[in-house]
Amino acid sequence: MTEQQKTFRLGLLINPVAGLGGSVALKGSDGQATTQRALELGAEPKAQQRTGIALEVLKGLPVEILTYPAEMGEEAALASGFIPTVIGQIESGNTTPEDTERAARELCAKGIDLLLFAGGDGTARNICKALPDQFPVLGIPAGVKIHSGVYAVTPKAAGEIVAMLVRGELVTLGDQEVRDIDEEAFRAGTVRAKYYGELKVPQEHRYLQQVKNGGKESEELVLADIAAEIIEQMESDQLYIMGSGSTVQAVMDELGLKSTLLGVDLVENHQIVASDCTAQTLLSLTEGRQATIIITIIGGQGHILGRGNQQLSPELIRRVGKENIKVIATKTKLTQLSGRPLIVDTGDELLDRELSGVIPVITGYKDAVLYRIAEI
Repeated sequence: MTEQQKTFRLGLLINPVAGLGGSVALKGSDGQATTQRALELGAEPKAQQRTGIALEVLKGLPVEILTYPAEMGEEAALASGFIPTVIGQIESGNTTPEDTERAARELCAKGIDLLLFAGGDGTARNICKALPDQFPVLGIPAGVKIHSGVYAVTPKAAGEIVAMLVRGELVTLGDQEVRDIDEEAFRAGTVRAKYYGELKVPQEHRYLQQVKNGGKESEELVLADIAAEIIEQMESDQLYIMGSGSTVQAVMDELGLKSTLLGVDLVENHQIVASDCTAQTLLSLTEGRQATIIITIIGGQGHILGRGNQQLSPELIRRVGKENIKVIATKTKLTQLSGRPLIVDTGDELLDRELSGVIPVITGYKDAVLYRIAEI
């Protein structure tokens, strides 16, 4: 198996009663009473069939599916020719919103790269409630009400977006709103949508931002955008470990700070705390402190750790945590990898495996893509 074919761990979750009320004019499927009435009127579940359309696109690709039992994912995966890893327990034929929330949390904890779920706005609300807002998800539209921006336009489109991720193509990661309407008001003829939060959703990659000269990125503008995004995210009284490389240097330049191009600097409250730090210095200064690592791609092979920044020791990386490592790069630099994954070579094989998987890479202001770190 080549580096480009590393297995993509896909979480699959289906709300089996999503959309049940649509065909029988109930204008929604929320609540057990509505579900029961829809079944009495002859409604047939469609969520599994729509999930199958999305999964059909993924056949032949290196995808491992993790899912919940029976109608919450297992059956659709098997019907599409996949042999899924099944976790959790349900009462088949009597699933609840609580099952959806629990399944989302448990699948996320298994280290999936993306949660693909089928449902409607009520399902999106459950997912939003259960998961961290930075975890990537994508919806297969299967509900009566689709007011949330977390869904692909069609089930096949959902499959195509996942396929792009599996193939290592650049896919923009954006914030999308979760909205739901009051079904009782809807049945009375009033559309009243309420905002419930946002989720990170992969979308078809686009190259319109900061482009000129036939679609090529303007590097100076893009670096300024990346710097602006990182600086906006910086919090008071928190340490920022600034790795080596010209992209990280652009952030330091925007802060008005002198950086060590081939070294590692430590920043707090937009000021230099220590320059050109050794591994031991970083361990000493970050002891008991909240810290974030800012790194970029070093060299042409896609290394983000272990090349030019060995000061970032395995002990430091574990202390900071994968969730507090921010990778920044231009889309041009990512494209030059030709689909090859990013590489970590920390000298600690277990840590390298823990860091593998799909991560967001900041590529501009309010702009990020999902990209894979290889498991070497």
